[in-house]
Amino acid sequence: MPPYEALLPFVLGILVLQLSPGPDMLLILDRGLTHGTRIAFSTIAGIVLVAGAVQLALLVLGLGTLLHDHPSILIWLRAAGAAYLCYLGLRMMATPFRGIGARPRPVDTGTALREGALNSLTNPKTCLFLFVVLPQFADPSAGPVWLQMLVLGALHKLASFTTLGAVALAAGRIGRWTRRWPHLLPVQRHLCGALLVALGAGMALRQAYPA
Repeated sequence: MPPYEALLPFVLGILVLQLSPGPDMLLILDRGLTHGTRIAFSTIAGIVLVAGAVQLALLVLGLGTLLHDHPSILIWLRAAGAAYLCYLGLRMMATPFRGIGARPRPVDTGTALREGALNSLTNPKTCLFLFVVLPQFADPSAGPVWLQMLVLGALHKLASFTTLGAVALAAGRIGRWTRRWPHLLPVQRHLCGALLVALGAGMALRQAYPA
C-alpha cells in the first residue's frame, strides 16, 4: 500500500484534475446531451475500463520511467492527443442534421466504447498525471512499487468514473429537456465541437510554442 501521508495530497491532486474540464469530460457532456445517458456511460466504460486497463498495465510495467528517460515520447503523445481532439470536434460540428427536429446520426455502444478508450489513451492530461505525477507518490520503502502504483492508479480511475458518471447523469437530464426544442441541438453540437477543437488547437500551440 502507498504510505498514508501521501494519499491525501494524491487524492487532492485527483480532485483538481477531475474537476477541471478536459477532453474526457467534454466528450461525456456531448454524449449525454445528444445521445442520452446509456451512450454516455458506454463512453465512460471505454475511458475507465478499456483505456484504464491499458494505462494501469503500462504504469505497472514502468512506462513512467520510460517517459522520464525519453521525454520526446511525450511530445508525440501531446501531438496525437491534439489531433484526435480536433478530429472529434470537427466531426461533431460536421454531423449532418436531416432537417428541423431530426437527431444526429446515432452512436451505438461499441462506437461509444471505442471512442471513449481512444479519447482517454490520447488525453495528455490523464497520461501526464498517471505516468509522470503519480509515480512521485510511491515510496520504495513502503512495499512493492508496482503494487503502490496499481492502487494509486485504481483510485484515479474510481475518481474518474465518479466524476464522469455525475456529468453523464446531469447531461442526460439536460439532453432530455433540450430535445423538446430541436433548434437547440445543432447549437449544442457546434458548441461542444468548437470547445474540443479549441482545446486541441491550444494543446498544439503550446507544443509548438512552449512557454
